Amino acid sequence: MTGIVMLWLPILVSAAIVFVASALIHMLSPWHKGDYVRLSNENEFRSAVGPLDLPPGDYMVPHPQSRENLRSPEFLAKANQGPNVIMTVLPKGMPGMGRNLALWFLYVLLVGVLCAYVAGRSTPPGAVYMHVFQLVSTVAFIAYAVALWQMSIWYRRSWNTTFKATVDGLIYGLLTAGAFGWLWPR
Repeated sequence: MTGIVMLWLPILVSAAIVFVASALIHMLSPWHKGDYVRLSNENEFRSAVGPLDLPPGDYMVPHPQSRENLRSPEFLAKANQGPNVIMTVLPKGMPGMGRNLALWFLYVLLVGVLCAYVAGRSTPPGAVYMHVFQLVSTVAFIAYAVALWQMSIWYRRSWNTTFKATVDGLIYGLLTAGAFGWLWPR
């Protein structure tokens, strides 16, 4: 067993590496360029929805009021008529990246802590690089990617977008594992 305090360096280094890698993937490559489709009638949509002044949040239309309401003729008619929408409304104005980047760094740090906990509980100091790499890459991949699949399963998010995010998660998992294997206490 390796104490989590002994793993502070691989936690920090892996977080920094993943943070930089994600920035490079999203800013320098066209990999995620097509994740969101532009509405051909964007101006009409904005004119119709804008006056509603929706506060930021997640919305579903039509929205059933209860389980029983799901089977009501009124709800079924709305669902059959469409449109059926799940959307997130963001605050007005240009989005600031500072908050998002800070939260992302805290998230990658948390993934490092979780990897350190799992690997540390089962792996002693001086462990072979490949053992640490296999264990940490699995935990990190699950943390970065597997939870995204439910968005495509339940909320019909594009499987193409989910696939690309899964590849990103695989890259982040491998980078995290490489840092842990390299910096594992001897």
